[in-house]
Amino acid sequence: MNREQLQLNDHNKQEYPPMHTCEHIINRTMINLFRCGRSVSAHIERKKSKLDYALETAPTEEDVRKLEVTVNTVIAQGLEVTTEFITQEEAQGRFDLKRLPDDASETVRIVKVGDYDECLCLGTHVGNTSEIGTFKVISHDWNEEAKRWRMRFKLM
Repeated sequence: MNREQLQLNDHNKQEYPPMHTCEHIINRTMINLFRCGRSVSAHIERKKSKLDYALETAPTEEDVRKLEVTVNTVIAQGLEVTTEFITQEEAQGRFDLKRLPDDASETVRIVKVGDYDECLCLGTHVGNTSEIGTFKVISHDWNEEAKRWRMRFKLM
């Protein structure tokens, strides 16, 4: 596919690349550890960020520690962060396209964090996970009625 012919949707957010790339690693780790989907809500900022996940039960303190250790182990691997451009048709079955807006371009961008994670994304990212820093969960809470776990985190 000729890069000059690519037509992507505009992206109106300006992320902090290390935090946004860390979000990708956290999402894949949550999927691996808890068999849940990617975050249902995200607020990513330079100083601290928060992610919400739909889970059946609240993670334990041991689960939270395991999440931190796993995410930091992935970060420490110095994985290359790359992009790939494919058509929505090629993305069918490989990615969840439900979050794409109705007027999404035919071409979509895939962001890959080494062999650890890949997802549709228009955001800005670091070139290598070694640029992220250390991931730390600073607080978390459980909403039993909504079956939602919210975690707040920062990079050190």
